[in-house]
Amino acid sequence: MKNKKLNYIPYGKHYITKNALVHIKKVLNSKNITQGPTIEAFENKIARYVGSKYAVAVSSATAGLHIACQSLNFKKNSKLLTSTISFVSSSNVAYFLGGKASFVDIDPNTVAMNLLDLESKIKKIKPNVVIPVHMGGTSYHHKEIKKLSNKYNFKIVEDAAHSFGGKYDEFNKIGCCKYSNLTVFSFHPVKTITTGEGGVITTNDKKLYMQLLRLRSHGINKKNDLPIIKKQAYSNSKLNQWYYEMRTLGYNYRMTDLQASLGISQLSLLNKILKKKKLIFKTYDNAFSKVKNIIPLQVDKRSFTSFHLYIISINFKKLKKSRQKLMEILERNKIYCQVHYIPIVMHPFYKKKGFLIKNFPSSKNYYESCLSIPCYYSLKKSEQNFVIKIILDFIK
Repeated sequence: MKNKKLNYIPYGKHYITKNALVHIKKVLNSKNITQGPTIEAFENKIARYVGSKYAVAVSSATAGLHIACQSLNFKKNSKLLTSTISFVSSSNVAYFLGGKASFVDIDPNTVAMNLLDLESKIKKIKPNVVIPVHMGGTSYHHKEIKKLSNKYNFKIVEDAAHSFGGKYDEFNKIGCCKYSNLTVFSFHPVKTITTGEGGVITTNDKKLYMQLLRLRSHGINKKNDLPIIKKQAYSNSKLNQWYYEMRTLGYNYRMTDLQASLGISQLSLLNKILKKKKLIFKTYDNAFSKVKNIIPLQVDKRSFTSFHLYIISINFKKLKKSRQKLMEILERNKIYCQVHYIPIVMHPFYKKKGFLIKNFPSSKNYYESCLSIPCYYSLKKSEQNFVIKIILDFIK
């Protein structure tokens, strides 16, 4: 059966209204399309929403993870510990800074770091930084990891790329940094809200905040830093208008005002998007929860997720059918699913460093069975039902 009437159905898609054009046009008609006041306005709105003291907008979540670790003095020979199941940026940042990454196996139902394996690896590796990954937009073990941080003296950077709009519990939003030193969000187009590309780091630590401002902009923070070389900085006791100082080696990881204006318009849609995606998740849960050889993952945290990815586990071995065949059938019907993710240790870069997938059995099993299926605001009920039908027909 082919999809002749329905449109192309991706696994994720942005939702933008005409209101975004109003915000963007306002910036285009202003004095600043980058490094202007809209970025700070966006940062303030983010901080207020998640409940953190500070927010720093950056060019991507990868950039955010990079300078978040650097702000914690992660350097040559420092050690980072993260999940095997994530995008490669979660561990790559260790190598950006001359350090080393190691990995923790997952729990197969939560797709989060297995706590027993985590503590075992902490004792063995003695990491400087641990990066918990909120797969699909769901946070697990935040309290337990914080306790381990206090016990073993490491810092926590949350990879919350998937989870803007999610919560730890009914009282605390992801990003409030109650359980971490820093939290990093992504606003890539398939995320809950988008700025095109871009991300935000949140923290409650003023020293880290000031360092992040420098690191994202060539080591220069003209707005907040008082001059060190006063003879060059002042004329007749007045600060020279052109003057700035580079305090440290930094990067060009800035977000533009155009992106920030889009982000502000997206924030007004956030609750609407979350409400719709919650209904999409519920429809999938009802369709798959009692189907043999399919397991919907992370169902215990439906009240707190950001609803970024709807992930199912399919027992392809028992069915004696392949995931590739299912994806080919879906694609013929203009349905495009995705696999999140190839375990990081399976990539050539990491295999050369000696990592073996056989040492992470739960990650291996998860990878061989997982599939992320379409979930986005504008997904129509008829389209979702069609996705469900194709998958159920394959399972028979």
